Amino acid sequence: MPPLTLKLKPSDLTEVRYRLSIEEPRVIRRANILNCLHLGYPSSEIAQILNVDPKTVTNVGNAYLEGGLDSALYDEERSGRPIDFDDRERSRIVAMVCSQPPRGFYRWTLDLIVEEAQKRQLVDGQISRETVRVILQEHDLKPWQEKMWCIAELTEEYIERMEDVLDVYQRPYDAKRPVICVDEKPVALFSDATPRLPPRGPGDVLLKDYEYERSGSANVFCAVEPKAGVYINKGDRMP
Repeated sequence: MPPLTLKLKPSDLTEVRYRLSIEEPRVIRRANILNCLHLGYPSSEIAQILNVDPKTVTNVGNAYLEGGLDSALYDEERSGRPIDFDDRERSRIVAMVCSQPPRGFYRWTLDLIVEEAQKRQLVDGQISRETVRVILQEHDLKPWQEKMWCIAELTEEYIERMEDVLDVYQRPYDAKRPVICVDEKPVALFSDATPRLPPRGPGDVLLKDYEYERSGSANVFCAVEPKAGVYINKGDRMP
């Protein structure tokens, strides 16, 4: 059998190195295997360094090549009905992760999220680290990588108001009383200070100077009707 070789995608390599600091030992071991394979170590040497079976190294590497990063780091879900969490419970967890971690902790980790979710009774029953990971992945949240700022404190008043909003989203579709979300954002407008140089031929790139001129600003408005799958956007030039 030829030696196993692979190169991680840059984004996967960054993700692996972050997960080395937050995951459980089994996942950390697999992340270390991927990192060593990426650096070019042979499977036999990796097995000796990490004190694992050579077959484990091969299995992890093949899982990455066949199914990607999550397939290599995590086991497939086992048989049996998983515990389902509704939108309210998921939203409570997301809101908690977007707030400051408890006193004495610098950042949120998967274990800390599980512990606090159960301590604060944000979910009905037990929640696993894997379920938390999936919820965070669905919302593109990486609290161990970024300092979250959106909520100062997760109070009962905040949760009550958040659930009032969720009640609105759960209303059945009514064309006469549509649920519409509206947002507005100011955007600065820029123009080139010097003319751009177009590509000179196939494979060439457009060239532009780093200097620019301010050309005012505009307000961008966006309205979404999620139940009907309709969105409207409009930009108004500001004087």
